[in-house]
Amino acid sequence: MPEILYTEKEKREKEVIALKKENWSGVSFAIAAYTLWGILPIYWKLVDRVLPLEVLANRIVWAFLFTVLLITFTKQWTALKQIFQDRKQVILILFASMFIAFNWGLYIWAVNTGKIVDASLGYYINPLVAVLLGVFVFKETLDRWTIASLWIAFLGVLIKTIQYGNIPWVSLGLAISFGIYGAMKKMVKANSIAGLTLETAMLTPLALGYILFRNSSGLGAYQVESTPILILLMASGLVTAIPLLLFSSAAQRLPMSLLGFTQYIAPTISLLLGVFVYHEQFTHLDLIAFCLIWMALGIYTFSQLQAYRKSKVLTPTK
Repeated sequence: MPEILYTEKEKREKEVIALKKENWSGVSFAIAAYTLWGILPIYWKLVDRVLPLEVLANRIVWAFLFTVLLITFTKQWTALKQIFQDRKQVILILFASMFIAFNWGLYIWAVNTGKIVDASLGYYINPLVAVLLGVFVFKETLDRWTIASLWIAFLGVLIKTIQYGNIPWVSLGLAISFGIYGAMKKMVKANSIAGLTLETAMLTPLALGYILFRNSSGLGAYQVESTPILILLMASGLVTAIPLLLFSSAAQRLPMSLLGFTQYIAPTISLLLGVFVYHEQFTHLDLIAFCLIWMALGIYTFSQLQAYRKSKVLTPTK
């Protein structure tokens, strides 16, 4: 067949169309991932008869088994073995696994003890915690808008502290643990599936040991719970891995500034579930605190967009 020749204008048009398709698919993947994370409280509520620690243990074990199957199917065992050759990487993954296990456990406990609103606040705060970690760990610099957003967010947390008479440790615990986990993942040279496989592999011996201990005593879920509950526990591996796969696909297709917008979908859905479905308390002070956090996130997102636009202007075109 004769080769089809395109003019430079036609080539640019085709590149723009391809980029738009890539962006749209990326946005779709991101929305799907954060929507699934947002409705996760419904899933954990279905198994709230099981101890949160046992739910966490099942999530770890079944996520590990699922990722092993995925690694086998995608033929990534060689990449996995290469990570083990770097001692520093293994240590980072070990610590990352501890922080994500704490985050998962705290989230499950928060959902099943009527603290979905506090949990959603934690994930609203998380991007700003990531900013602070960027300053102190990665020596990043902040513009005045980002500094302003941090002070406004601090005021929102302070209001929550005054309201309850103590530090909102559920919100801060979730935000800080996931922020540290993200910082460690930034230093790990592994894709999301390989990383999750190694993290759950390191946690599985303890998780499996706890499940066996609970059931040997006659109190475990596999001894006393109904079949539907057991199926939900086993499916927790899928619930863990699928949103992560969608997020990984989105991250490969979208700039971080655009991906940043979609991350607020999950805590917004969780907040709405907590208030309107599970009827958790949401006072006027809660509203003021959340409004301050939303304002802080709006300012931060604005500063990120401005920085992204400037970088596009300063980038020379070929």
